[in-house]
Amino acid sequence: MASIFLSVVSCSQDDTYIGGSISGGESEIANIFPVPPSLWIAGESEPYYSAGYTGDIMPFFDNGKFHIYFLHDAQNKPAGKGFHDIHEFQSTDLAHFSYEGQVIPYGTTTEADFGVGTGSVVKIGNLYYFYYTGHNGIAAFLQSNPRESVLCATSPDLKNWTKIPSFKITAPAGYYNFDFRDPHVFYNEDLNKYSMLVSTQTEPGRKAVLLHFTSADPASGNWEVQAPIYTTTPQENYLMMECADIFKMGNYWYLMFSENWSANKGTHYKIATSINGPWTTPQNDRIDGEYFYAGKTASDGNKRYVFGWNARKTPETDLGNKDWAGNMVIHELTQNSDGTLGTQTPQAVKSLFSKNSTIEVDATVGNVTANNGNYSLSSTTNKAMVTFKPIGKRAKINAELTLTNTSGSTGFVFHTNNTGSYYKIVLDATKNAIIGYNSASQETTKIPFGLQANTKYNVEIITEGSVVVLYINGKAALTNRVYGRDKYKWGVITEGQNATVSNLQLSQAE
Repeated sequence: MASIFLSVVSCSQDDTYIGGSISGGESEIANIFPVPPSLWIAGESEPYYSAGYTGDIMPFFDNGKFHIYFLHDAQNKPAGKGFHDIHEFQSTDLAHFSYEGQVIPYGTTTEADFGVGTGSVVKIGNLYYFYYTGHNGIAAFLQSNPRESVLCATSPDLKNWTKIPSFKITAPAGYYNFDFRDPHVFYNEDLNKYSMLVSTQTEPGRKAVLLHFTSADPASGNWEVQAPIYTTTPQENYLMMECADIFKMGNYWYLMFSENWSANKGTHYKIATSINGPWTTPQNDRIDGEYFYAGKTASDGNKRYVFGWNARKTPETDLGNKDWAGNMVIHELTQNSDGTLGTQTPQAVKSLFSKNSTIEVDATVGNVTANNGNYSLSSTTNKAMVTFKPIGKRAKINAELTLTNTSGSTGFVFHTNNTGSYYKIVLDATKNAIIGYNSASQETTKIPFGLQANTKYNVEIITEGSVVVLYINGKAALTNRVYGRDKYKWGVITEGQNATVSNLQLSQAE
């Protein structure tokens, strides 16, 4: 496969080249935040190019390995063909990945899975079951079929999957068959049965719910509908709660889902002391900001990780609009004493950056004092800023930030060019949040975070290509999309705030 991969790279601009394999193989992904590599995939009738983006992720851990299934969003979709077939990455440490190609193809225009949607994998006996969404919005299909349904494929080895044509779950009476997706299946020890959560809406009423099905014997294909495990509250009023996940850490149960229509977009979670609830909402109920979406989790038996995608922009520029799918981003979940969740950099990713690099000052603006990697920045009305030379494709930045006021902001700038524009990620003491702003000073993403004066905050930034993820105190993460970041200057900034940036360090991967 390595030789095939090299051939594809050298011929990637030749539109007549046909090669590669439907099963992918041993292609290594040299990215921390991977997207599908540029390979031709030999389809049954005509090929399509696998270059594209990572969509909703469905992680599954088995025998020491993470099988990271995802919806593949092809950059170039053949006319008349389906979309979002399921592909796979594999990893043992979540810092190195291989691409395993397509595992579940999309169907034809007359089949329920012309478009494929999110699902989950569960092992039952010696067989693996992949429950996934079938989506077909073609008018002719909709005349006698619901738009969305739950489908199933099975495999003895997590590699060769066989669709089960006789299996289909559609929305029962009282629920909306136009939006009925994202099955999440797990063994429910409280019931001694398997449970399935499905994202849908009530009909009539159109209230977002996570509908609950159970089965004592999934091999039979029989699933019985139960009451919803969660219904959106009038205060939330969510349109849909997508890509649900449910798991236990310590003494607490967590219910996780994503929504993309409110003023509070992103991956949310609820907490309970029982799988049956009642579910409570923490003060900050989000995992990351809105540029990290569809977070679902998997555990290696020791630590639990949440897998989501960092949205790309269309057009792919700083001022482009947020679009579906992008790069995969993984956080390690941590647990606070009150049961709330935090996020931090996976240890294997930290370990990649073992080469310390010199930080080269480019320029200073405003009231700045520099002393051996420590910077004091003072600003009342005008900004204070230090910029540094570009740091290339992949880097880790560490710093300690101390704010002395309860208003104003302090943080980092990226893609700082000669016109004076930049993308900034700041600790905003006025708004008590970590916020990303584009070069037009428009807020793009944020996460609530209580900030105090004269308190030192440990910040770690992992950046690769246009993906920039800021972690703070191992408690919160904010994922950003910053085009051109690797080619332009970066720096630290203060506005309306007196602050210090100490122990600023830059590391590169060996």
